[in-house]
Amino acid sequence: MKKLALAVLAATVLSAQAQAFDLGSMISAGTDLMKSATLSDADVKALASESSVALDKKNQVAPASSAYTKRLAKMVKGLDSEDGTKLNFKVYLTKDVNAFAMADGTVRVYSGLMDKMSDDEVRFVIGHEIGHVKLGHTKKAMQLAYASSAARKAAAGSGNAVAAELSSSELGAFAEAVANAQFSQSQESDADSYAIGFLKRHNYNVQGGPAALRKLAELYGNDSSLLSSHPAPGDRAAKLDKQLQAL
Repeated sequence: MKKLALAVLAATVLSAQAQAFDLGSMISAGTDLMKSATLSDADVKALASESSVALDKKNQVAPASSAYTKRLAKMVKGLDSEDGTKLNFKVYLTKDVNAFAMADGTVRVYSGLMDKMSDDEVRFVIGHEIGHVKLGHTKKAMQLAYASSAARKAAAGSGNAVAAELSSSELGAFAEAVANAQFSQSQESDADSYAIGFLKRHNYNVQGGPAALRKLAELYGNDSSLLSSHPAPGDRAAKLDKQLQAL
């Protein structure tokens, strides 16, 4: 990681040539890049909290009087925490079919998802997103996003005005990167399995799992899905069916 940090800094200095550069920003970039590989759980929660605030400001949050907010509150009534993490829920008013969770207990469900899915299916999606957090997938995504922000700091330190603009909105870009993180096929499968356990622990209908994935397959096809990071939902539904039969 030290070699990577030095490489980023060296490349930036060479590209800057005669431009003035901010040594403080350059040193900060190298420090952030090395730290990205060793983010503690406390760091991750703190960054998640800041990111959720930034995303709530950027998106249209459904008010308490909204039918979406009332439906979600009823859907997760009694679901105050999961595996030691206190949960907080909000709905984003958007046609996007999506949801995400963060290490500080943030859970955000998009109204577009609620329009397409039943309560049982939405609960599975919530469990799936929480699974990405609990299984360490979002922490890895955060490390990558943090390293990327460090690279932007290095570029900003070189005197590049465009890069400096990006650096000024770093938190927003960082939050977006984490919320829209892509996961591998194995990570998706593991999060699916976690979600089934989540449904069982909270006495929800486990059939919401395969039903939600089949809904995605119907909406987007089995070769594509909600996001490019969520492959083959029909195949995933079939895998969950086998898991449930074995219970």
